[in-house]
This record gives sequence, structure tokens and C-alpha cells, in this order.
Amino acid sequence: MSVMARPVISAWSAVSPYGIGADSFTEGLRSGRATAAPVDTVRWPVPAGDAHLVPGFEVREVLGKKGTRSMDRVTGLAVTTVGGLLEQPSADRARETGDRAALVLGTTTGSVASMMDFTRSSLVGDRPFDVDPAQMPNAVMNCAAGQCAIWYGIRGPNTTIAGGRTASLAAMSYATRLLASGRAESVLCGAAEEFSSARYWLEHHSREPGTTNGTALGEGCAMLLIQPADACSPERPALAEILSVKSRVATGADLAATLEACVRSALAAADVAAEDVWAASVSAAPGAAGATERRVLASVVGEGALERTPSVDALGDVSAASGAFQIAMVLAAAEGNPEAAGQPVVATSVDRDGSLSCAVLRLGA
Repeated sequence: MSVMARPVISAWSAVSPYGIGADSFTEGLRSGRATAAPVDTVRWPVPAGDAHLVPGFEVREVLGKKGTRSMDRVTGLAVTTVGGLLEQPSADRARETGDRAALVLGTTTGSVASMMDFTRSSLVGDRPFDVDPAQMPNAVMNCAAGQCAIWYGIRGPNTTIAGGRTASLAAMSYATRLLASGRAESVLCGAAEEFSSARYWLEHHSREPGTTNGTALGEGCAMLLIQPADACSPERPALAEILSVKSRVATGADLAATLEACVRSALAAADVAAEDVWAASVSAAPGAAGATERRVLASVVGEGALERTPSVDALGDVSAASGAFQIAMVLAAAEGNPEAAGQPVVATSVDRDGSLSCAVLRLGA
């Protein structure tokens, strides 16, 4: 892809433990307020403790009763976030929806709760097929992306990318390829993760020893509008140019070396010197992987770059949504800051399966 053809992020929105919408997200970040709160163990059958939930988020209260009777939480989070982006005053619905608009959503597995509930109903019913058919779509991994498209008339490519903690940056890479190949003229790109008792117990039993009681689980969704640079307008200016996205897989004890190679490869592809990176963000993976990620990125771009944006673990462990929230945090931190204009920034993601990603962006003027 030529330099002139590089795509840009021209808008974003989020539903997070800070609240609903980009304004709530930015205000929460700047205030530095905590988002953890005790879990309602009656609603969520998990041990007493904290979680980072979207405050007051109930699907039918936020989206209304029409079409939401069977909608699960992760789908509600995604639909609400996409709506928040498309309903901004600066939105160009003719370009951002319709046949030439695409949607790419990152996830870990979709809704674990819906999958487990549907499977359980088949096992405990009198007959295996005694299940609620209305719940079946929720058990399919691409339900959230499909519902977003249906709700808002996005009729271009609709893709779900399951990549764990690296899903957001993988979705960004996929979005840039859709634009480069002419498959779409704009792409809504992001990731979503829900809190549920099913997810809690999966994390509880699968985290490495010593991290079970680490960062409490969080939830939310962040979406970016990615377009060609020439599609920008005074209402939707280029907030950041996507210079490169690279990924690798680390095996065994090679995480540090592989991640450093991934970061340096992304910087080289972006034609950015490591010492010129203004801000950097890590995905804050739990356990040793997260510590390695921070150490490696600091060794490449400097500790100062890491201190210019809040850590994504302020939202709790948001897993697949980490990368999208990292980008949103960088954009929120840069807004109104003259020192940030035109500066390169880096975001990395590390998943416990060894997959790694690094994105390099250049902030707008």
C-alpha cells in the first residue's frame, strides 16, 4: 500500500466501564476515576469480588424492547457502540452505511454465556432438541457483527475475527485490506467483550498460576471508523493515519524476542524511528506475558512513551476489546493536545496463545 493510500481513523466511539459514548470515555480517562465495583453475585453466580462493568447497562433499557428480547449482552454492547458512532452529529450515513460500508468485529469466542446456556438447555431438557430457538443465533460467534449490520443497514462485508487479546489489531489489519482491495469505502472496525459468569469461570480455570486473582474482568466495546484519507471532511477529520499493522506468533520461551521483532518490523514498515514514538500502549495481558510485553515495548520506544496514555487495565481485563480501547485511549489522550499533533504512536497486543500484534499510527494535526 502506498503512503498516499494509507487509511485513516476519522471517528470512534465506546461503551466502557466509564459509561456509554465517546464523551463518557474521555471524561472518565481524564478524571482517572476507578471503574471497579463489587459484583452482584445474585445476578452473576461468581465469588464475591470486583468487576469493571458498564454502569447500568441493560440491553432492553438502552436499545429499547423492539428486536432485543433475545439479544445477549455482547451483542447489545456492540450494537450500542456502533449506534453511538453512526449517530454522532458529524456522521455521514450515506457513506458509513449501505452497500459500500463494511463491519469488522473482533472477539474471543463471541458470547461464552450464550454458547454455554444453549448447550446446557440441550443437555438438561427432556430431549436434546428442547431448546429455545430464539437463543440459537446468540450461540453463533458472528451474531454481534450480524446484528450490528442489520440494525444500521451496513450491507458490505461483515466479518468476525476471533483472536483473543490480539483480535482488535487483527480486525484493524483486515479493515485496511478491505479498503485497499476496493471491497469497501468505509469500515466500522472494533471489538467487544462481555462480562458473564461463564467467562469468569473460564478465565478462573485457564489463567496461569498466580494470575487468577489479578486484574478483575472488564467489559465493553470500542469501534473505529476507518476510511481512505480522501474521504475525510471537516466534520470527520483524520484523527490518525494507520501506518502499519504487523503480527507474529511466539512459541516456547521466545515471547520477548518475537515481540521485539514484531514491534521493530511494524516501525520499519511505517518508516518510523523508535525514538520518535510519542506514545505507546500495551494490552496489559495478565501474568508474565503482560510483564514481558511492557518491558519489551519500553526497551524499544522508551518508558516515557508508555506514560503518555493511561493503561487499558483501568477498564479491567477486556481481553479481545483491549486493542480497540488502546487506540481509543490514545485518541482521547491526544485530543486537544498540541504536542500530540503529527506524532507516531504504537499499540501492541499479546495473547497467551503466543499470538502478537503491533500497530503504528500517526496522529492527525
